[in-house]
Amino acid sequence: MQSLEEELEQARDLSVADLADAIESIGFECTRCGACCTGHGEDEHTATVFPDEVRDLESADGESDTVPSTEERDWRDVARPMPYGLEETDEGLSGETFEWALQTDGCGDCVFYEETDDGMGACVAHDDRPLICRTYPFSVALAGTSQPMGEAVDEAGIVRAHECEGLGRDISREDAEELARALKERAVRELEEAIAVRDSYEPAGPDPGEVVVHDSEGAKRIDGRPLEDK
Repeated sequence: MQSLEEELEQARDLSVADLADAIESIGFECTRCGACCTGHGEDEHTATVFPDEVRDLESADGESDTVPSTEERDWRDVARPMPYGLEETDEGLSGETFEWALQTDGCGDCVFYEETDDGMGACVAHDDRPLICRTYPFSVALAGTSQPMGEAVDEAGIVRAHECEGLGRDISREDAEELARALKERAVRELEEAIAVRDSYEPAGPDPGEVVVHDSEGAKRIDGRPLEDK
């Protein structure tokens, strides 16, 4: 098995042209169905977001019924602890986790998602959306990278495609290359994040009802403050 450092070097060496070829061979066009932005049944929308992306979204233009204006927005309006590894106790959600996820509303949908008057889906922070959103429904088959929305339904070389009604549609070379550049950047960022978390991790031993998130910047409280801040 390759180390994360070896996987990172492989990600940095990925050819944008080869990734674009793979994306073209699979085909994709966003239909604005909203499926990748919404919860499904009891499953909340779960999309990983990097710490700097959270800060970008804190100051991003756009608001909806579930996300306040930029002037009133804080970390918790944008991100929540990734739920994996946490448990519900009598004192509330407790434990340690290693990623942030985009915040969701009462229906389990991304707080930045809204339906437009034509019944289609829209992101109110589209220009500042995280890499996971920019690259969906594709991922790179490297250990240490995220594979969203379950198993792949198609693949071409190292590129995997996940369930999406837009797959199989024609995509221009320009759009394929733009998506490929973002996909490579995401793979590199995910591996850099994984290595930084691994190297800085120290068990926090949170109290019942307390959640600690370990990211590349260190251990944090759910409001994004460093754990050592009182």
